[in-house]
Amino acid sequence: MTLADNDRAIATFTMLAHGIVHWFELAIPILLVVWLAVFDVSVALVGFVVALGYAPFGLGALPAGLLVDRYGPRRLVLLCLAGMSLAFATLALAPSIYAVAASLLVWGIVASIYHPAGLALISTGVEERGTVFAWHGIAGNVGIALGPFATATLLLVFEWRLVAVALAVPGLLAAVYGLRLEFDPTAATDDDGADATGSLSGAAFRSNTRSLFAGSFLLVFAVVTIVGLYYRGVLTYLPELLHGLPAMEGIEPPAGLEELSLGDYFYVGLLVAGMAGQYVGGKLTSRVAVSRGLVAVFVALAVLAPVFVPISNMGLVAILLYCGVLGFALFAIEPFYQEAVAVYTPPDTRGLSYGYTYLGMFGLGAISIAIGGYLLDHTTTAAFFGVLSVIALLGAAIALKLLVRPSPSDGQSEPPETAAADD
Repeated sequence: MTLADNDRAIATFTMLAHGIVHWFELAIPILLVVWLAVFDVSVALVGFVVALGYAPFGLGALPAGLLVDRYGPRRLVLLCLAGMSLAFATLALAPSIYAVAASLLVWGIVASIYHPAGLALISTGVEERGTVFAWHGIAGNVGIALGPFATATLLLVFEWRLVAVALAVPGLLAAVYGLRLEFDPTAATDDDGADATGSLSGAAFRSNTRSLFAGSFLLVFAVVTIVGLYYRGVLTYLPELLHGLPAMEGIEPPAGLEELSLGDYFYVGLLVAGMAGQYVGGKLTSRVAVSRGLVAVFVALAVLAPVFVPISNMGLVAILLYCGVLGFALFAIEPFYQEAVAVYTPPDTRGLSYGYTYLGMFGLGAISIAIGGYLLDHTTTAAFFGVLSVIALLGAAIALKLLVRPSPSDGQSEPPETAAADD
């Protein structure tokens, strides 16, 4: 197997898995509406049930990272695919909303495995990391778009229990396909063998954690957390903000899509532009030092946040262009921070590194949902976007500090800008 073939096999495996993770994740809100009617329960109770599935998705990333370093990323990705699919299939047997909660809890636990495992696999097995990170991100966005679309479409024809089983089928097929793929998970490192054999002991965890945070990973973790704060704040509240714009009023959606507003279409446009951003960002990671790329995108996000208010009064074309540019920048930063973890951490703790990364991204980043809600309730839209701008500038300042930090990964000792220039 040539190196190019190895990269391609890992890319195919991780792209399928990444898309399916978000396929399931975004199917849940569509099913939520059905569960409200079928089980005749309150919105608060169903919201709590859904939260049981989503909470472990972020909080479980750290222990998942430990398992990756112990058992290897390939095994964990396969476990994730099979576990998510089986958990979703059990929804068909749920006699009550509490049984739904149990299935979603299991789904969230096994889904939390993916990001530490999949990204560790790319970082240790792929030579063209930037390109694969880009396609990997695009695959995630495809899952984000197709999950709710497929769920809503199937519900027009089938009963929801059959839909839950149907949604599980792609995950099982991907797991079977992954079992048949051949690739070297450590091809991009100096290590031999396909799997990690790290320790799960408390002493090893504490030692590896101290080692990571004593170096540049502390700055990387801060950068990723700030990305999460901006990301969650924008994507949680932008749909509602778009719905309330005067330019959106009086325009009817196409027949059959009356439940959607024009703002929903603009939001989908943002996600589509994000695919292009991920691709361009991934390509640039092999040409630009990750620290410089992070600074540039953070500055762009800082500028984009406060201009939402004036642009929102300029008409539909201006708003659509704004959503496209914002989506491009928001997702272009993803390959840069994923590459930063690979650059600033040693290969033998890559799973733990990505575990902390997604604890910061999905766990701590969710704090902005509460902050954003408070700001929008008690202040103004301009204040909300002003805070997001300050958050992005803080991220740029932290990324600047990475410019002078050496890269410990893969035996490198030169500054990251030199390493990037040599790729």
